[in-house]
Amino acid sequence: MTSPTRPTFRLNNSEFWTGLLGLALGLFVIRSGLKLKLGSINDPGSGYVLFYTGVLMCLFAISIVIAAVTEGGPTFGSRWDGARWAKPVVIIASLVAYAIALDQLGFLISTIPLMLLLLRAIDPVRWRLAVPLAVLAPLGVWWVLKRGLLIQLPSGIFEIG
Repeated sequence: MTSPTRPTFRLNNSEFWTGLLGLALGLFVIRSGLKLKLGSINDPGSGYVLFYTGVLMCLFAISIVIAAVTEGGPTFGSRWDGARWAKPVVIIASLVAYAIALDQLGFLISTIPLMLLLLRAIDPVRWRLAVPLAVLAPLGVWWVLKRGLLIQLPSGIFEIG
């Protein structure tokens, strides 16, 4: 009878290092929650939710580290094999352009082209569906925020919205 072989632990195991990073982040969140004072369950302080969120983050991170040590995991290089960078670069560039144009052009005039670009370039949708969605979704959001919730949105140089 043969015993199952355990994978050897490698230092370039990406899940191990990601778990350690998550553990460090969880400890930071716990520390921040403690600084804000926990309070009690009947009278929670401002750090109550933050502290217990950090505890959960640490527990999840520890489970990832344990799984990475006992079961092994992919290397850093294997995570990037076959990665396609075109769509993420288009999304990042379009969001940067949107952030720059938002104050100058206003919410509606800058959001409609962004929506159209994302609907057509990222996950292509037919023009007959993309155009109405790109126009009606920002209009609906604008109406809810501006009229319903009375939130002021940038109107831009054309004073639209």
